[in-house]
Amino acid sequence: MKAFKQMALIAVLSVVTLQVGAQATTSPTFDKVLTSRRSVRNYDATKKISEAEVRTLIRAAQNAPSWANQQPTKYYVAISDKKLKAVQDLVGGNKERIKNAPVLIVSTYERGKSGFFRGEKTNEIGDGWGAYDNGLSNCYLILQARAMGFDTLIMGMREADKLRTLFNIPENETVMAVIALGYRAEEPRTPRHRELDEIVKFF
Repeated sequence: MKAFKQMALIAVLSVVTLQVGAQATTSPTFDKVLTSRRSVRNYDATKKISEAEVRTLIRAAQNAPSWANQQPTKYYVAISDKKLKAVQDLVGGNKERIKNAPVLIVSTYERGKSGFFRGEKTNEIGDGWGAYDNGLSNCYLILQARAMGFDTLIMGMREADKLRTLFNIPENETVMAVIALGYRAEEPRTPRHRELDEIVKFF
């Protein structure tokens, strides 16, 4: 009987170990997220992304640091067919590249918050700190997207005034980028990176 119990315990432990191992393989390491993230310009039209999944991405973006925790970044999400088509017409030459992306996200930041203290600029960068914080939030968003198996493209070509009208974006917000979100339809190439000593100096 004792031997039977020992064998049963070993069997249970083996199953648990296999389950833990399986769970571990479904969650990519941070290094894998960094190295597999690419700017994707061809999306799989058969795969969709839900509003709940987009909310998970935005929550991740909320964890990004910002000046004095001002959190100036705002997001406007096109997920309906009507809004998607409207935004596709406002991203210049990227229109064909992102036509199959199931989600398009307009990223903005509120001016006069990051980089200011009591309404006055803290240094010469001024509202540039809002753009800086917006970039940090977007970085968190696209890394979370890759961790969830999604792909992204941050686009600077966009018609800001028309996007402002389309989403009723307040005048005190600067429209920064449009972010395509979806699943890659093909493997993107790996770009060449500059040598480390070209971008860093130690003193």
